[in-house]
Amino acid sequence: MGDEPKDSQFNIVTVKPLHPTFAAEISNVDFSKPLSEEVFQEIHKAVTKYGVVVFRRTCLNDDSHVAFAERFGELDDITPYIAAGRKHRLKHVQLFDVSNVDIDGNILDPNSPRGQANKGNELFHVDSSFNPRRAGYSLLLAHELPPAGLGGHTAFADTRTAFTDLPEPLKQELREKNYIAAHSMHHSRKLAAPEYFADLEPLDHQPMGRHQLLQVHEASGRENLYIAAHVHHIEGMSAERSQELRDKLFAHATQEKYTVEIHWNQPGDLVIWDNTCTMHRAVGGPFVSMHRRDMRRATVHDSSSQAWGLNEHTDERVGLP
Repeated sequence: MGDEPKDSQFNIVTVKPLHPTFAAEISNVDFSKPLSEEVFQEIHKAVTKYGVVVFRRTCLNDDSHVAFAERFGELDDITPYIAAGRKHRLKHVQLFDVSNVDIDGNILDPNSPRGQANKGNELFHVDSSFNPRRAGYSLLLAHELPPAGLGGHTAFADTRTAFTDLPEPLKQELREKNYIAAHSMHHSRKLAAPEYFADLEPLDHQPMGRHQLLQVHEASGRENLYIAAHVHHIEGMSAERSQELRDKLFAHATQEKYTVEIHWNQPGDLVIWDNTCTMHRAVGGPFVSMHRRDMRRATVHDSSSQAWGLNEHTDERVGLP
């Protein structure tokens, strides 16, 4: 991707598009010292425009990762999960451990309960749409990576352009009907590992996260399809019609022309994405049972008017262990 022109809208940082409609790589940022407000605002502007931005060799550690993420807004944390009995190997509760590494630092058994649950991350999704308050930005930092060619990269989908390209009658239907989608983490896990979760019934775990299917991405003003593998059903229609529309929109938004794959080159690489206008998924591979992939994510609560969807304003989480 070395021949793409730089984006002339940016005066301090260097921004190079990675895809015709979204995703960019940002350079000329020194993370070894606190970023000026001017540099941060250009980064924020790039995230708004591109939805996904990549930084290489940031030299961030856990402390500076959390501090940088806090500049984007209020951070989510894993305190509810720890209170429910889940062990956490990281010192910061603001960092979500999205690695194939267990509490003792060993490679996670793919057949373990957590290993099976992690398969859901390989489906295109958005973070935390099943919680009462959804995620806005996610900041994922690489600490240890498997050898190249064994998988472990991350794919993204552009849900703003995907909506723009829908047939006009379907766009009008979505605008007029204002459909509500019900999001469930249990649904996506069952989709990804149907044998392991054969006895799991997502409808037994209520409430689901309720969000409008068509939204305006407030930071950019563009209409956006807020869809994910977490969507269990669309309210107000038959199960057959709900599945038909959900599957049609999901398949449309995840076409190759709306997606890009980001490869992690070395520890210190950082990717920031906006969950309210993109989807993402982890790309699996043989590394899963052979090599450590230590990734840590800071998650910024959405601060838009749609952050809570149609959900009760509560800190309670569904499906805690």
